[in-house]
Amino acid sequence: MECHGEQRYTYEDCKRTADWLLAKTKHRPRVAIICGSGLGGLADLLKDQVAFEYTKIPNFPKSTVVGHAGRLVFGNLSGTPSVVMQGRFHMYEGYPLWKVTFPVRIFHLLGVETLIVTNAAGGLNPEYNVGDIMVIRDHINMPGFSGQNPLVGPNEERFGVRFPAMSDAYNQDLRKLAHSVAAEMDCSGCLREGVYCALGGPNYETIAECQFLQRLGADAVGMSTVPEVIVARHCGMRVFGFSLITNKAILDYETKEKANHAEVLEASRQSARTLEKLVSLLVQRIERNNNLA
Repeated sequence: MECHGEQRYTYEDCKRTADWLLAKTKHRPRVAIICGSGLGGLADLLKDQVAFEYTKIPNFPKSTVVGHAGRLVFGNLSGTPSVVMQGRFHMYEGYPLWKVTFPVRIFHLLGVETLIVTNAAGGLNPEYNVGDIMVIRDHINMPGFSGQNPLVGPNEERFGVRFPAMSDAYNQDLRKLAHSVAAEMDCSGCLREGVYCALGGPNYETIAECQFLQRLGADAVGMSTVPEVIVARHCGMRVFGFSLITNKAILDYETKEKANHAEVLEASRQSARTLEKLVSLLVQRIERNNNLA
């Protein structure tokens, strides 16, 4: 398959990568988790770990961003067979979106049913504070408005239909479950629910852009997540997403404050434990509900 002059991976290429991983580990994950900047500690919670460097996995891209370890870790999270990406890929690293989302198709071929995505995001909603956790209710795909979409090119029917619906991109039952788990953890006060807006990056947003995104209805803004969600839904997976609010959007022309990646990583570090526990308990509850079904 060709896209913009570049050779895309075929279904057979994806299957070769999945088969390589299946041959290297006995784990058969039902849940996949993609970790955002500074949130790779989720992988440390896995029991009976088997880890692979991205550079060792056939066809896998290489993560180049600080705060993204670049490892695929298999194991059991809260008793559930899981696989965790310690670091994702981004369009701003120079990768085409079909390559950014390549791991999601591998997860599908591994048998994953539920994808959990996490990211570090800037808070656009004035009620959000640094350290808040936002359950993603919906997204705005700004690159998609200009044709930047991971599904551009010939459609592979063995993954999904040509025109997948996105009105239910983020599973409502899992969102409700997350609020229930947060109440049990006594951290409902820092849990929000809102709309995530994806931009191309790598620069942070201008003040005018932040004001524009607020008017569009975005509560948080970042540079990732949406491409993976689109491909996961195309493959028929159910999706749940968290944004960790690591900085507040700059909206005042008189301020001397500036967003920077070091502060994002520090805010992620400080709130990561809460998010890790929330995800761990959520996975446990998903498994329990599946067993009751």
